[in-house]
Amino acid sequence: MDTLSPQKRSWNMSRIKNRDTKPEITVRSLLHRMGYRFRLHRKDLPGKPDIVLPKYNTVIFVHGCFWHRHKNCHFAYTPKSNITFWTEKFEKNIRRDAKNKAELENLGWNVRIIWECEANNQKNLKGIIQKYLQL
Repeated sequence: MDTLSPQKRSWNMSRIKNRDTKPEITVRSLLHRMGYRFRLHRKDLPGKPDIVLPKYNTVIFVHGCFWHRHKNCHFAYTPKSNITFWTEKFEKNIRRDAKNKAELENLGWNVRIIWECEANNQKNLKGIIQKYLQL
């Protein structure tokens, strides 16, 4: 059972950002320090990728583990109340992510995903970025 009133829960949910999140800013900052230049949220690409590296023909999505269901991650828990709503919401997000990835790949882009939990560790994140951009 939710301990917040519907109004308070709605207010909390309305404060969740879909861009310029802490993990996204962490990834962008590290990319910039590593010498990579990029564009943000290009509207002409499917899914408006968080980071677009045209020189490397690569797009990076910085996914929140909760919203995009990072497998085996403790951040990807399912709320105990309103289970049907959350299940449908998560499935819709996963389908949309897969569709956007397929469309971008069909356009010739390399699609990379960095998870919120990966962005928490700078050393590992740098290795992930280096691996992703060795094309």
